[in-house]
Amino acid sequence: MKASSHCEFCPGNDERENPVHHPSYEITTKCNLRCIYCYSIIAVKKGKAPKPGYYGEIKNVKAITISQFGEPLLAGIDEVERVARRLKDISPEARLDLQTNGILLDERAVKRLEKFFDLAMVSLNAASREKYLEITKFDGYETVKKNLRVLKESSIRGIIRTIYMPGINDRDVFKIAELSNSLEMEMFLQPLSVYNAELMKKHGLDMERTESLIEFLEVSEKLKEITDLRIPGCIIVNVKRIIREYGRDCLRFIKRNAMANVPEIRREWKFTI
Repeated sequence: MKASSHCEFCPGNDERENPVHHPSYEITTKCNLRCIYCYSIIAVKKGKAPKPGYYGEIKNVKAITISQFGEPLLAGIDEVERVARRLKDISPEARLDLQTNGILLDERAVKRLEKFFDLAMVSLNAASREKYLEITKFDGYETVKKNLRVLKESSIRGIIRTIYMPGINDRDVFKIAELSNSLEMEMFLQPLSVYNAELMKKHGLDMERTESLIEFLEVSEKLKEITDLRIPGCIIVNVKRIIREYGRDCLRFIKRNAMANVPEIRREWKFTI
């Protein structure tokens, strides 16, 4: 199993103690979707949302993400371009990643952003209009697919970022893998962190399967037969450690802690630009 391209240069890719994500620049916590699994919504409700600005190390930076909370393109293409240009001035050798839901990533936006961004992760967790609407509360499935095709023709490396939600999008992830393969894009599968268990269960989430490590790994292996499937590097590191210390068979009995509290950035705020 391979780590996502986004994980390259991330401290979580090695076995250092308490690694943190590589730096990010947060532009806004606002979003045009209301995804049922969203941690940013919870952070805003509990007054824990990050303020705008740069979080993380500022020396020897190899990758910077815009951004982990909210939809950056809601701030406007001018603002995203301005921030990206300044980040490239500050860290010219750093890879610049865009994390987006893809709704506003149209041809005009891509043409302007490909001057600065090396990689774009586009969230897609459904393979039909109906399921997309259920998960995001927005009728945007066809828009995202159209914009993914635009992204494919650009110089930006596109990645389809998918959250695996057992009981909700089991079948969808395989159709998303087929889309990923047809676009020749990497599919980045991530396990679900549950911030609102009651809401997720109403939508059919199977918590037992969500907490199963082997479930996530076995689904990943099946998806890998369809497309260029990658998973978080930190999971690969920990799985290797478990196998080394306890043997491969024990993976079947390990539960991951899927329940989460208030999401917070584990990096120090440094500046705004």
